[in-house]
Amino acid sequence: MRPLTAISGGLLLAACLLATGASAQTGGSDGLSPTLSAIKKAHTVRLGYRESSPPFSFLDQSGRPIGYSLELCEAVVEEIGVEVDDPNLKIDYVKVTSDDRIDAVIANKIDLECGSTTANAERGKRVAFSPLMFVAGTKLMVPKGSNVQSLTDLKGKTIVVTKGTTNEQAIQAADKKSSLGLNIVVGADHEQSFQMLADGKADAFATDDILLSGLIVRHKAQDKFRVTGDYLSYDPYGIMFRKGEPQLTAVVDRTFRKLGSNHDLVPLYNKWFIARMPTGERMNVPISLQLEEAFKAMDDSASANN
Repeated sequence: MRPLTAISGGLLLAACLLATGASAQTGGSDGLSPTLSAIKKAHTVRLGYRESSPPFSFLDQSGRPIGYSLELCEAVVEEIGVEVDDPNLKIDYVKVTSDDRIDAVIANKIDLECGSTTANAERGKRVAFSPLMFVAGTKLMVPKGSNVQSLTDLKGKTIVVTKGTTNEQAIQAADKKSSLGLNIVVGADHEQSFQMLADGKADAFATDDILLSGLIVRHKAQDKFRVTGDYLSYDPYGIMFRKGEPQLTAVVDRTFRKLGSNHDLVPLYNKWFIARMPTGERMNVPISLQLEEAFKAMDDSASANN
């Protein structure tokens, strides 16, 4: 695990990203920010979802988008309804990938991106993020019988990453720094990357540790694959939305503070990471101290301040 000081520094960075891009808001005639004005006019909020990022955003047996991130986004939709005075807003679920999700936000194809997206400084120049909702980091998935314990054990071998992820950047940087001569191949999404490993086309699959665990659980492949290695990156997750709209940022932030003050955040976490999911699998990943502390910081109730 990373030292607590490093994690705390990352949490501070994630918090600072909330304040980025809060300028140049040009509202509509209704006095709302551009996104909120468009939502009010259409009576609809468009949520970007991922097909294969359990337990954050994935499809149930009927093909319906579900997950931890989507429930958080649905809470934001309720708060948007209060802001625009429309309690009956509809939700339009729009599929996005790791490669096109940021562009989908910027190009106004979706209003909120509800997946497993890292809030970092580079992305914060282009988009805005919600308060912290999870902390992850890049690790490796390898076959159960593999002797690979760390990235250095993959010298000269093939590793698959998913296109458009921070993990791809982390592996490229580590490869260059340590002169490992890795053959880095790219999957279109996490499911394809997983299948490349399963089909023997790669020696390891690198992405966030929680997503690797989620894929193993979803595929009931605990006897076939394992997660290994030191953390190769620090990845604080947030809901992504358009930059430069402080009114929208305030709505998103208010949603998290209401959930925190009502003590709903930890139960919501437990629903997706501890209890059995609607699809039948169980992650059994206890909340980290860092995330628990972040959730406590969102509690504005009187009891929390006494």
